[in-house]
This record gives sequence, C-alpha cells and structure tokens, in this order.
Amino acid sequence: MAVQIPFQKNLEFEYGVADQISPLVRRVIANNPSAFTFYGTGTYIIGHGNVAIIDPGPADQTHIDAIISATQGEKITHVFVTHTHVDHSPGCDLLRQHTNAKTYALGRHGMGRDRDELEFGADWDFQPDVLLTDGEKVVGDQWSLSSVFSPGHAANHLSFYLEQENALFCGDAVMGWSTTIVSPPDGNMHDYLNTLKMLKAREDKIYYPTHGAPIESPGAYVQALYDHRLEREQQVIECIKEKLHTVNDMLAVVYSELDPAMYPAASRSLLATIESLIARKRLKTESHPVEEKINESTRLYLSTPE
Repeated sequence: MAVQIPFQKNLEFEYGVADQISPLVRRVIANNPSAFTFYGTGTYIIGHGNVAIIDPGPADQTHIDAIISATQGEKITHVFVTHTHVDHSPGCDLLRQHTNAKTYALGRHGMGRDRDELEFGADWDFQPDVLLTDGEKVVGDQWSLSSVFSPGHAANHLSFYLEQENALFCGDAVMGWSTTIVSPPDGNMHDYLNTLKMLKAREDKIYYPTHGAPIESPGAYVQALYDHRLEREQQVIECIKEKLHTVNDMLAVVYSELDPAMYPAASRSLLATIESLIARKRLKTESHPVEEKINESTRLYLSTPE
C-alpha cells in the first residue's frame, strides 16, 4: 500500500493582509501562485515592535508594500532567508528601500558551485550581509531564532527555530500541501533524506512552511515524507527489474497519477533519487566510474542483482 501523506490543502487568507497566526507570528502571502508555490510565498513577521522578517519573497513591489503596511509603526531589525530561489530571496532588495536591517542566510546560491544559467528559479544575485552556520542563535526583541541546516531542496537551505513558541520555520524543506521538489544539481536527495532524518529527531511543536498552511503534527508528517522517499527508491529498483533503465522510461510508471504537464519537474526529483541510490552503491551506470554526471537518458542497472 502506498504511503499516505496527510497533506493540508486548505488555507484561509487574503493576499496582502497580515494574519496573526500565533502570539509572535504574522504571515503575509504574496500573490505568486503556481504549481510550485501553491497559493504563493508566505512571508513571516516575528515579534512586535522590533520585528524580524523571514523570506521577503519575490521581487514584487505590491507584496513588499504589504509587509511595510503590516509593520507600520514598528521597526524591521532582521531579515532572514531560508534559501535562494526566486520566490524567497529577491524581495530583500526591495525591502532595503524601507529598512537598513541586515540579511541573514547560509550563503549564496550554489554554495560555491559554478553558476549554471539554465538552473530554473535560482537567485544568483543574493548575497547575505551575515553568514549563518548551523545552530547559530540570533536574539531580537523578545524573540530568538536559531538556524537549522536543512539542505536537499537547496544546498544553502536553512530553517529557523523560534524558541519562544517551539516552532520551526521550515522554508521549502517541508511543505504541508505537497512533497518538496529536489532538483539537481542544487537539489540533492541524499542530503534531503538526511534532513528528514534530522527533523524526525527534533521535538518541534509546529512547522511554518513558506508555502501552505502550518503543520501541527510535524513528527508524524515528516515520517510520512521520509517513508514516501524510500517508497520512491523501491519503485526505481522495481522499474529496473522490469527493464526500464532510464528516467525517461520510468516517469509514466513511477508518476502514473501525475498530470503529464508536471513530468519535467518530476523527472528532476526522480533523477535526484537515482543519484542518491548511485551514491549509496545500490545502482550503477553502464560506464565507469559511477560518479559521472547522469541525466534523464542515462541507462541504469542494479549494482547487485536482486
């Protein structure tokens, strides 16, 4: 029986309006809905008076104006970015017109990897003012946020833990409405599986993803996501046993219930799954070494016949 993930696809909100969703947390959703962003990017405002912003969102002046309106009479003192995709970080530049608050993130897109102009959705221009590492605490006015290294969706992905409410702002590492896209080269499934294992070991009370509704039982939800990824691995292995040796061959079988319009994105996650299996020596390619760069037409085989 397939793993059942308890997705939450209901979300009541109004674009441009800041909703108070907990004593310390407000959320404003950008009007950038898509198959990848759900209803849009949720920007979080932390605290009262002297506040922090998490993920200013896309380069959308209307959305930035909504953030400024929501914090009228207050001071933005910190701006945190979970990762450098175009629906998360470009709003920082527009926000700078209204605040001298520093930006905090793990680093630039790619984390030192050569720039790939064909990489979809990357914000190569963002450079944080303050570089964070895993486990660093930033203390504000009646709030504190600690960085949690959570790569997989992006190499420079951080989540942020709000100590006062035992809440985790999980960016795109976990989304309540869908599974997370893991697209190589910046996305890495082996890293993502390790991130899910790390999250399973935590005892956060609630998750606030950048897209979609809060996740109120995060432990069970992350377990379902992890089991789903292991199920995908087994599907790949079964495909190879059935003489389907490439990503292109496997797509319609592994994603039989998916709209074919989403196959390009699905192929990236499937490729990431295969890269992880190769790294763990469960699969191999025709040629050697197996560390060669693979793509959707690379022929794959079981490392050890089953």
